[in-house]
Amino acid sequence: MENEVSSLNALDLFDVRSLLSEEELMVQETVARFVDDNVLPIIRECFEEHRFPEQLVPEIASLGLLGSTFNDYGCAGLNSVCYGLICQELERGDSGLRNFVSVQSPLVMYPIHSFGSDEQKNRWLPALARGEAIGCFSLTESHGGSDPGNMKTHAKQDGGDWILNGSKMWTTNGSIADVAVVGPENLCGLG
Repeated sequence: MENEVSSLNALDLFDVRSLLSEEELMVQETVARFVDDNVLPIIRECFEEHRFPEQLVPEIASLGLLGSTFNDYGCAGLNSVCYGLICQELERGDSGLRNFVSVQSPLVMYPIHSFGSDEQKNRWLPALARGEAIGCFSLTESHGGSDPGNMKTHAKQDGGDWILNGSKMWTTNGSIADVAVVGPENLCGLG
């Protein structure tokens, strides 16, 4: 029994790694190296200076981490397990960096990919995948938190334009974004 306990990996008590494919292991190891080599050495300074490490975005994009589960528009076409491993490793380095990727990919790229016009898809998805454009997402409201059923913000069409009326808070990537997706889904606005 003592030998069994000593052979346990304290970071993987359920031996999840043995269930991963070669591709999934490669993705995890690649992102782990990126975090060790590029995130951990600078993240304390970024935290103390209250700044997002924008200089990491080009390498994050070159690794195929933005829109990683899409098969088109220059995306990597990875599976959902790979996406989860990407987020896990980025979170190990910094939750803000993981937030950046998880907003850019499923909360910005996915609605454009699924509901956008061909013009919007061609304009935004390749640029978002390359990190040349940054997307933001805003759901939370001061009175209702992140409960879409309690949202007060509304959209009203005015000719060819949409007028958004309401108040949002904690707009992830908002200070650096080129395009915004405002939730819930019936309030999507692409700028």
